[in-house]
Amino acid sequence: MTQPSLAQELESALRDPDPGARQLALAQLEDLSDPELIHPLVAAVRDEDPTVRALALGHLEDLGDPRAVPAILGALEDEETHVREAAAATLREIRGSEAVPYLIDAMRHERPFVRTSAIVALRELRDPRALAHLEGALEDPVPEVRREAVLSLAYLRRPESAPALRARLRDPDAQVRQVAVGALDALSGGALDALRASGGALDALRASGGAVDVLRAPDAPALVEDFAALLSDPDWRVRVEAAIVLGRSAHGLAAPHLRSALDDGAWQVRKESALALGRLRAASAAPDLIRLLGSDLPDLRKAAAQSLGELRAASAEAPLRGLLGDADVEVRKAASRALDAIRTGAGRHETFARD
Repeated sequence: MTQPSLAQELESALRDPDPGARQLALAQLEDLSDPELIHPLVAAVRDEDPTVRALALGHLEDLGDPRAVPAILGALEDEETHVREAAAATLREIRGSEAVPYLIDAMRHERPFVRTSAIVALRELRDPRALAHLEGALEDPVPEVRREAVLSLAYLRRPESAPALRARLRDPDAQVRQVAVGALDALSGGALDALRASGGALDALRASGGAVDVLRAPDAPALVEDFAALLSDPDWRVRVEAAIVLGRSAHGLAAPHLRSALDDGAWQVRKESALALGRLRAASAAPDLIRLLGSDLPDLRKAAAQSLGELRAASAEAPLRGLLGDADVEVRKAASRALDAIRTGAGRHETFARD
């Protein structure tokens, strides 16, 4: 007599009228080597018991089989929040180009959660067929959908998306504007692997230093001016992103705007602007940075000292020596390194900004 397969055993267990028995069958399932398990698991996604549905979705997440996509998309409309969240997590783990048409179709769903989940799943697949649809999602009425579309376009690494992303610098939602800055910064490609690995979207975009291609394109001066305009954005987080990107722009056009931002009402913006001026080697900013050495905030004193070291500003030696006795150890270290750089000419010798 032929032994029943694991899939057949699970299918039988899932017919038990007791939901506790069905839950136990799924909880004890460890071997997912049988590809036919997809069938009872997909059926269990429609079980009347929400715990059974969530457990089935967890196993489908481990399988990552694109054949499960229609059932998972249906679970995104589940009445239970934890089941919908399990479905969204499962969708992100699906692999295989067969899933792409289903996901593109789901981007037209009436529920924003379904649209957003589909966009995030497409981000993981990085299929060029999604490009036009993701650009279309930049006009979605829901800010969260637009934000995820921006991040997904960054993943696709397609320079032709730059104009559509650039338009989002004027999005009515601050978070969309913020991620649009990072996405444009990322189009040279270096940011995307970090973004995928870290889960911290803007941190990864920021860490890559990936602004070179976009900001050295023929229309780079206009784009620099777009970013500079964001230094007056009503949201301080957008202003921070703009300052960071301008610091990597290699354009002297950015320096006057960043100098003005040293008076921003948010200390985070003042800090990033100070660091950006150092990266740009904006020599004209030395007096402003020296003034910042007297800030009440250690982070600002440290940033100003670091940038003055990059500028090798001899005029800063006396005030920097005054920081060698600073109450903050990090400020003392930054002042000491800056003085060494000024005295020895250590550090990078290329000049970026022409200001």
